[in-house]
Amino acid sequence: MSSAVQHTLAGSATLEGTSLHTGEKVSLTISPAAEGQGLKFRRIDLPDKPFISADAEKVQTVERATTLAEGSVKVHTVEHVISALTGMGIDNALIEMDANEPPIGDGSSKPFVQLIRKAGIAAQAAPRRVWEIREPIHMETGDGTLITIVPCKTFRISVTNVGPQGRFTQYFSSEITPAIYEKEICAARTFVYYEDVKPLLDKGLIKGGSLESAIVIRGNEVMSKESLRFTNEFARHKALDLIGDLMLAGIRILGHVIAIKPGHGPNTKMAGILKTEYGKMRSMVPAPISILSGEGVLDIHEVLKILPHRYPFLMVDRIVGFEGESKCIGVKNVTINEPYFPGHFPGHPIMPGVLQLEAMAQVSSVLMLRKPENIGKIGYFMSADNVKWRRPVLPGDTLVIETDIVKMRGSIGQTRCRCLVNGEVVSEAELKFALLDR
Repeated sequence: MSSAVQHTLAGSATLEGTSLHTGEKVSLTISPAAEGQGLKFRRIDLPDKPFISADAEKVQTVERATTLAEGSVKVHTVEHVISALTGMGIDNALIEMDANEPPIGDGSSKPFVQLIRKAGIAAQAAPRRVWEIREPIHMETGDGTLITIVPCKTFRISVTNVGPQGRFTQYFSSEITPAIYEKEICAARTFVYYEDVKPLLDKGLIKGGSLESAIVIRGNEVMSKESLRFTNEFARHKALDLIGDLMLAGIRILGHVIAIKPGHGPNTKMAGILKTEYGKMRSMVPAPISILSGEGVLDIHEVLKILPHRYPFLMVDRIVGFEGESKCIGVKNVTINEPYFPGHFPGHPIMPGVLQLEAMAQVSSVLMLRKPENIGKIGYFMSADNVKWRRPVLPGDTLVIETDIVKMRGSIGQTRCRCLVNGEVVSEAELKFALLDR
């Protein structure tokens, strides 16, 4: 499965069973959805069959499960089905239910993974949006729960589960891919401590609970219809929940999620923080490129760590987006204070075309020098072909520089580049480089 494009389901599939908290019989059907739609629930048992988006802003309660609400319409215990869809690489799907809660199955997300396999997975044309975390994001609560997300070139989760009095302290850490999710995570079942069962029943919850649908921990013993599926099954289930809850941010991430004593409350709170921080990051992207797919911001300090150029010859202010490892977009804010304007067409300042070419080369270098095998190297021009300048670049313009790798063979790289102002191409070129040790 390509991680560069969005995916949906190839067809529809239905699962029937009993819901955990209400104990009602429920039928759940997953179906394909259009590009960019995301994950949406639909209550087909209600008038008008209302929709509810899987969105952190829709989180209402987190009492032993995650509940989403749109007005008076609710869906409960959504984390397992969202986790399965996310873990298996599904970006867009419709989840229809004839009750307010999905079937609990065996307490894991494996039934939903099997349902996804039955429906099939289909690639879509639109690029997948992935936010590369550039700075640590941290959250903690007063009860010892801690969730930190640090930069990482993959999506990784490390979870420490700590029960009451430190019972069943377990650890699990893994990169999250569809293959790993299906093999190592989805089968981990939900669990509850015996002393919490009566209070939950008193609140009208877990009416559909049984030893077939959850593991009960009494003292230091495990009560279950079958033995533990993993020695650290509780920590793996916490990772399963975390994957589902974090996707309520509405964006996939590249980052290492480190969680100690996670739960649905802190998880969904972190999803809200992620959504807010992502919104702030997107607000820094100029309008002409607001539809970028793979996103990660490099500020000027990070650009300086990659490029050897310095004032007055640094032609990149910020990197605003990546699309996989093949495309990079940078920004140069052209001001009247640029050192070349006093001598280049005095009285009618225009950015020299050769410096636009240099800006393309520098963004190309950022793209190629980010690869682990190229770190510490420097890019030297070999040729510039098919160079065209189409209109002047003036003070006050925001120069958007787009580069695509056309070919990379050993230490030789070739890129296709263009500069835009307000969405219009102002210059373009094909560049060839040699990457050498500094």
